[in-house]
Amino acid sequence: MLLNDTIELNLKQGCPSAEAALDRLTRFLRRASELGVKVILLVHGYGSSGEGGRIKWVIHDALENNYFSDRVNEFYFGEDVVYGSESHQALLRRRPSLKGYLKLFKDGNAGMTVLLLGESP
Repeated sequence: MLLNDTIELNLKQGCPSAEAALDRLTRFLRRASELGVKVILLVHGYGSSGEGGRIKWVIHDALENNYFSDRVNEFYFGEDVVYGSESHQALLRRRPSLKGYLKLFKDGNAGMTVLLLGESP
């Protein structure tokens, strides 16, 4: 779903392996600038183990280790974007258009991550 320059990408759809989900994100990021996408609301799920799922951890690891640094300028893990938190306020300052979407993060949302994209190389 594309709204202005924001899209929701559900990586857990179809129950892929963590590696397949990472590949899907990688391919999508390559096309994102052509589509005019500036923000991705990434749905990776939290997993049923109670400790976070493999897709979530693979995506978090890739972001923290700058795997997508050529495409992703900033990222906000859902569990850190609790309403009123510093991360929530920073994200709203950067992208006021996300106010409606951030209702999904009222108590934090460990199953989602927000990606702010940069210019393509």
